[in-house]
Amino acid sequence: MEIETQAFGSLGLLVMVLALLFGLLYVIPIPLWIAAWASNAYVGLFTLVGMRLRRVPPVTVINARISAVKAGLEIPVNDLEAHFLAGGNVVKVVNAMISADKANIPMTFKRAAAIDLAGRDVLEAVKMSVLPKVIETPRVTAVAKDGIQLIAVSRVTVRANIDRLVGGAGEETIIARVGEGMVSTIGSSASHKDVLENPDYISKNILGKGLDAGTAFEILSIDIADVDVGENIGAKLQIDQANADKQIAQAKAEERRAMAVALEQEMRARVVEAE
Repeated sequence: MEIETQAFGSLGLLVMVLALLFGLLYVIPIPLWIAAWASNAYVGLFTLVGMRLRRVPPVTVINARISAVKAGLEIPVNDLEAHFLAGGNVVKVVNAMISADKANIPMTFKRAAAIDLAGRDVLEAVKMSVLPKVIETPRVTAVAKDGIQLIAVSRVTVRANIDRLVGGAGEETIIARVGEGMVSTIGSSASHKDVLENPDYISKNILGKGLDAGTAFEILSIDIADVDVGENIGAKLQIDQANADKQIAQAKAEERRAMAVALEQEMRARVVEAE
């Protein structure tokens, strides 16, 4: 019995020691500390413990710092932790800074964090600064001065403007402004044939209006992808006007007929009275 009691006691002690060891490894992530030290991204043990207490995942922050150091960027741990606590995406910010550095685009951590906290995809913005994006507008309907309806689609090539990402308008504004410019340009054309023969006229006219002002993008080019001829709105309006005039004339004729009938009835009544 004594041997069994000692065995159970030893087993219980072993379980307690293992539980304590795992608890310490959770609170003090020594493997992560070693990985940071080996990557020249040293972080103090007490800093890691503080992250645990502040409910900041050390793995996320330290791995991001290691990636930054390996790419030649020095980002303080406190800045990464503060950005995480503010609700930012630490990994995406660091990856954006690495991409910007490789593309020779000036990008500080403060600016990248501000863009991220503003709700923009900072990594996508950096990629768009290197590789412009093509935005296709919906089908825009406009009527030339000769009354012919045209339906046009354009492709807008834009590049992200890092300096205006915070507070700048988005793609919807670009699409709306380009659509408005297309309607205005087609509407000012004397004939729909002018637009069909020279669609570049629309592009050049819109591009010169500075439609990217106040937006987070820089418009590089506007290309008319397709122009279709729609209805003859002028002729349709003339037909509608003719029908309206016809109805008005019929109404007036009916009014005159009714007045004539009333006058006839009145004269008959007078004749009867005279008899």
